[in-house]
Amino acid sequence: MMKKYSVKIALFVFISLLFVTGCSGQAGEPQEKEEMITIFDAKGEVEVPKDPKRIVDLSGNSDILSILGYKVVGTANSDAYDYTKFPSYLEDILEGADILGYSMQDTFDIEAIMNLEPDMIILSTVQEKVYEQLKDIAPTVMIQLEALNWQEDVKAVGTVFNQVDKAETWLSEYNRKALAIGDEIKENHGEDTTYLAFLASGGQFFVFDGAGFGNILYEDMGLRKPDGMPEQTDISLPVVTYEGLAAIEADYIFAIATDEDLAILQENPIWNNLPAVKAGNVITLDASPYFNQGYSPIGRELLLDEIAVLLNEAE
Repeated sequence: MMKKYSVKIALFVFISLLFVTGCSGQAGEPQEKEEMITIFDAKGEVEVPKDPKRIVDLSGNSDILSILGYKVVGTANSDAYDYTKFPSYLEDILEGADILGYSMQDTFDIEAIMNLEPDMIILSTVQEKVYEQLKDIAPTVMIQLEALNWQEDVKAVGTVFNQVDKAETWLSEYNRKALAIGDEIKENHGEDTTYLAFLASGGQFFVFDGAGFGNILYEDMGLRKPDGMPEQTDISLPVVTYEGLAAIEADYIFAIATDEDLAILQENPIWNNLPAVKAGNVITLDASPYFNQGYSPIGRELLLDEIAVLLNEAE
């Protein structure tokens, strides 16, 4: 009898606690609902938080988000040669964020993303196959990236966050700085001096023309492109052999390579007979981070000053 009585008391206390907890929740201030806004992305109309606090970015635009004043809790802006670390030019900006992979991957660890409890997820059309899974976790925005117009990408991200003015202000300052440094380089090295940048990999040469490092030289800084250049028509860099490299008449060369690829390059007789090589006008740069750096707005800005310094040191 005593045992039954104790069980009844325990049950009564448990129910009472549930009732008190429920009442206290109702009596307190109502929880403020997160304000949502409607934006248009590559999929159409989507509702997103007006002021997201826990952004997961898989699109590779975490650097642009930082320009707009946002920090991410998860990112795919990893180093192209080591997906477990940040590229050196973004280490401080992305400090504290979880690395979820590389932005050119089309799949990611969904559970790892879910564990970050995001209130907004950003991806590009590269990751379209995981869109349905991600939108069940949090409001998901798909950005259509421009293959050869990085400035439009900055504006596109700015549009998503209603920060177009901030994006355009940053771009205006960048363009002003790029042209000023380009003019300084032309004054120091000559108006007609030509420049080439390529990535050496496996005995082939990926030539930067309409994107990355080359785009900084030719479009942003207004430096002269050499004759014999292969034209870049999409996001893929044009590829040439040693013979194709010899056909490009460059006065200065930025050779981006791993230590292994650089050693192979420097042993090749065709390379060693190039006029720029004979003149000592070659600047060698590590594949990590320089291959990717020219694709990042923040990386590009850092390169503006660095290119001028490197050219002065090459003389």
